[in-house]
Amino acid sequence: MQSKHQCFKCGETLDLGSQVGFKECCPKCDADLHACKNCHFYDVNSYNACKEPQAERIVDKDRANFCDYFRMGSAKNSSAVGSTDTKTKTRSSLDDLFKR
Repeated sequence: MQSKHQCFKCGETLDLGSQVGFKECCPKCDADLHACKNCHFYDVNSYNACKEPQAERIVDKDRANFCDYFRMGSAKNSSAVGSTDTKTKTRSSLDDLFKR
């Protein structure tokens, strides 16, 4: 069964099966797919940026890892697309607020 997912780095929509291998990479930007930033449990607002309480701490969130709890996040949950735009808009708003 194919599911729609997005690469955390470039936002490329990917058709993947139910499992992502440890060494799989994005065909567009070559980013590791079995990485925290692509995981369903990834959440920057959670402890260790992970909503799975039993997962071990992973320091490098955008590199491949061997987490047993990894589940590829869905395309609609991905923050890759527009993340740079959001950062730019936020920075611009702050600069306007503080008159930089």
